[in-house]
Amino acid sequence: MNDLIPTTLALIAIVAFAAFEQTITGFGFSLIVMPLASFVLGLRVAAPLIALASLTLYTINLVRYRDAVNFAEVKPLALAAIFGVPVGVWLLANANESLIKTILGLILIAYALYNLARPLQARLQSRGWGLLAGFVSGCLGGAYNTPGPALVVYGTLRQWRKDEFRAILQLLFFISATLTVASHWLAQNITPNVLMLYLVAAPALALGSVIAARVDARINKDAFRKIVIGMILVLGLSLVIR
Repeated sequence: MNDLIPTTLALIAIVAFAAFEQTITGFGFSLIVMPLASFVLGLRVAAPLIALASLTLYTINLVRYRDAVNFAEVKPLALAAIFGVPVGVWLLANANESLIKTILGLILIAYALYNLARPLQARLQSRGWGLLAGFVSGCLGGAYNTPGPALVVYGTLRQWRKDEFRAILQLLFFISATLTVASHWLAQNITPNVLMLYLVAAPALALGSVIAARVDARINKDAFRKIVIGMILVLGLSLVIR
């Protein structure tokens, strides 16, 4: 009982902030909430819980950005993600938890450094690479609830427009989260404890999203984005070093 209240308050704070950040920038919810929730709850509880929370948030944000979705870009990514998600869920169930956390940390570090460096690149012409990006995104979504890094790199190389970028990501995140929740349900990872924690996380999601929608126009998004990338880098390092 003594541990329950601090754990609950920590979960509320983590989810509310990550929802705020996702609504402002269009990315990063799982990249922030997964490592923090893993520290508080353990990876095998955090993964199905954050999958449920992510699906809720991505549904809300998809409604907000739906008019800017480019379905031609989404198709190869979504098709490949369908095959990647079950692979990721299988790895979560069968791989060593310490190894999984280390790999997640390395992914976060690589993603943060890529975003901070912002290397110049030519536009990627072929959508065929979307199959690889979608599969990797599905694997990361199934194992870590972090489908974003592969999609952000691919979208950057394809030079998606700003509004299109956010809209495509929300739809792909929604698809990945739906598949991930279904896979966790089939694998019996969504336990009564996970559902109870979700009932705590859901209001925090709504709180973070509502606050973000109200202050969105007043925030310097470039500065906020740099802060978020810095946090992702620190979280990645903490998972690797522990």
